[in-house]
Amino acid sequence: MARSMRGWIIVGIGFAIAVGGYYAWKRYQNPGLPDGIVGGNGRIEATEIDVSAKTAGRIKEILVDEGDFITAGQVLARIDTAQLEAQRRQAEAQLQRAIVSVDTAKSVLTQREAERETAAAIIEQREAELDAADRKLARSEHLIKSNSTSQQTLDDDRASARGARAAVSAAKASLSASEAAISAAKAQIIDAEAAVVAQQAAIESITADIDDSVLVSPRDGRVQYRISQPGEVLASGGRVLSLVDLSDVYMTFFLPTSAAGRVPIGSDVRLVLDAAPELVIPAKATFIADVAQFTPKTVETEEERQKLVFRVKAKIVPELLRRHIEHVKTGLPGMAYVRTQPGVEWPESLTQGLAQ
Repeated sequence: MARSMRGWIIVGIGFAIAVGGYYAWKRYQNPGLPDGIVGGNGRIEATEIDVSAKTAGRIKEILVDEGDFITAGQVLARIDTAQLEAQRRQAEAQLQRAIVSVDTAKSVLTQREAERETAAAIIEQREAELDAADRKLARSEHLIKSNSTSQQTLDDDRASARGARAAVSAAKASLSASEAAISAAKAQIIDAEAAVVAQQAAIESITADIDDSVLVSPRDGRVQYRISQPGEVLASGGRVLSLVDLSDVYMTFFLPTSAAGRVPIGSDVRLVLDAAPELVIPAKATFIADVAQFTPKTVETEEERQKLVFRVKAKIVPELLRRHIEHVKTGLPGMAYVRTQPGVEWPESLTQGLAQ
């Protein structure tokens, strides 16, 4: 009889524990929300950033590990730049060659200008000789009429005049050639100067690639994953690290159509995580989808009979994140509560333990 009584007592205790656990679970699932406040399941998320190699290369070193907190501008990894350094030295040598080509082209221009001046002087000389030959021919033609000179002299003077005229034409052609050579020399200078600019741009491009081989953090955050390891060869755009921006942490949750339509942007939101149900985290509704979607399989709303829901994003206050940055973790599930009616007081369960 005593053994039977002891069995009934054990059964009664087990039943009491089960009932108590059931009601505790029910209270947690629906903590007596008043009208005007709705809730939805969600998960803590943050903006993820991939740190990637701009150019192909081998990872020389990675200076951070998974879980490390980092600051904007901090060096995270380095890509080997031996080949880029060689390319820059080659480009610098080509730049020096281009600079020399500019000086050479300017020297050629100076020479061509001197040749033009010489050609111009020769033209003046040939024109003077032509003038003298024409005068002498005119005298011979006058004297031949009175038989004061011989026909041979007249013929010689005519030949001299024609030769002087041809010499003038040749001198003018030489001047035209000199002017053409000057134009070519000027074009050569422009081409050489353009080559200098092109080599300078090539050096700047290679230097930029070398600078980009030092991977730095674009903002404060935490290293989530080391995607690659030192020694691996990456293609252009190959990912090295995955970062989480801890200044932009939020929970995405879903509300039924009837509730989402009454939640304005900027509304106060209270977040309660499964890992710390005693802590209430203040947030702001910063995004409400403008297109409804079917209830996701991984999220259960309180009103499952409404098959269309709207995605809502509640961002945690940045000042609060900065004060508790070491405790921020993404992926944690929880509940988000938001007011659909202005002026409704938050229940005590969502005001006690409010994170500061």
